[in-house]
Amino acid sequence: MLNATYVMAGIGDLFEVPYERPVMHEFVLSAEPLRQHGVRALDLAKRLLDYGVHPPTTYFPLIVKEALMVEPTETESKDDLDALVAAVRAVVGEAHTDPELLRTAPHTMPVGRLDEVAAARNPVLRQRFPGDEPAAVRPA
Repeated sequence: MLNATYVMAGIGDLFEVPYERPVMHEFVLSAEPLRQHGVRALDLAKRLLDYGVHPPTTYFPLIVKEALMVEPTETESKDDLDALVAAVRAVVGEAHTDPELLRTAPHTMPVGRLDEVAAARNPVLRQRFPGDEPAAVRPA
């Protein structure tokens, strides 16, 4: 509860707060104010990856538009929490000055932004390594 309360105090002013109540182990914010810049919660989460931050859960709960559910663990150090707050504040600043940077993020990860619609329609349910072929096309 302490870490979640600390992070909420550090970034709560940047977003809409849909539930005004004491913070427990998590809290929910709405990134809806960033929509005026063409930025979605998912864009913010993807950009946080470039800062080395594990992003919050996006779009949950479903009843909050552009939801961000932040759940810092109790084992995070104050330095880690301060880095999270600084990264979120920096990314929100970028949303105001360079929204395209967020819409095309992540930029430093080995894999860029995936086509989520295609992934949902054609899921890959097993990991394949280079040289692996599906059993149906493997030579006998």
